[in-house]
Amino acid sequence: MTSPDVIAVVGPTAAGKSELAVELALRLGGEAVNADSMQLYRGMDIGTAKLTREEMRGVPHHLLDVWDVTETASVAEYQRLCDQVIADVRGRGRLPVLVGGSGLYVRAALDHMEFPGTDPAVRARLERELAEVGPHALHERLREADPEAARAILPSNGRRVVRALEVIEISGRPFTATLPEHRYRYDAVQIGLRVPRPELDARIAMRVERMWRAGLVDEVRELEKRGLREGLTASRALGYAQVLRFLAGEWTEEQAKAETIRATRRFARRQESWFRRDPRVHWLPYDAPDLVTRALRIRSAACASSRDTGPRTTS
Repeated sequence: MTSPDVIAVVGPTAAGKSELAVELALRLGGEAVNADSMQLYRGMDIGTAKLTREEMRGVPHHLLDVWDVTETASVAEYQRLCDQVIADVRGRGRLPVLVGGSGLYVRAALDHMEFPGTDPAVRARLERELAEVGPHALHERLREADPEAARAILPSNGRRVVRALEVIEISGRPFTATLPEHRYRYDAVQIGLRVPRPELDARIAMRVERMWRAGLVDEVRELEKRGLREGLTASRALGYAQVLRFLAGEWTEEQAKAETIRATRRFARRQESWFRRDPRVHWLPYDAPDLVTRALRIRSAACASSRDTGPRTTS
């Protein structure tokens, strides 16, 4: 191949993915394509660490602010939208630079991936159970039925737990068994940012502190007026769910902040586990002084070779 059709920058939250994606887009004539499920929501800016216009440095960014906070996220719908954006960007002779840490969304964007059907009766019954017993009880059931899926899904994410249990029930197979083998639909190269666990924990704590200082509580308060609390997906987003509990009087503000840090660290571990299972990711240390150069080198190597699905780790 002469050049990858898509470059993806992946890894855990707070690793610096957005900044690297912007730099690669500037160097390669690219445009950023969002693969963070919560950045798809309008108004969820501070808590999802969306780049400001200044931080985008003139690089066009796609698939931000697509859904209202009352809409339920759909990976299948994201895949449809992403296909259109990638085709448009490539059709204009530009390079799509996919960036985000939502593993299933990255897979939907890059891979041959069809989504299992749904059964309204099964879904309704599981959602009633979710309302009655809460997400943690259903997550325990998922852990027994499909430990790998349970490790990848936060216990607080009732919507995804319900979906996994629904797929297991209607297919008779583990939820993870319904995911296809890693097989690109495009000539693609994935670059992952690796952050040592203690440093990642510290970066997450600093990010949450910055979000609070930037006005996260006020942002959530405003979104609550627009229906955030009723949104099945958006209301469970990290930071937003915790602030909603503070605004409801269930927690103090300090408790909400501490729980946001704790939950985000758990989520980052799941992100690492998800992306580590993909042998096609080329890993780089997030703080390498020559990070951009090394990322460009990986891209150049991809240009010079045929598609390679074997393990690729760069120290």
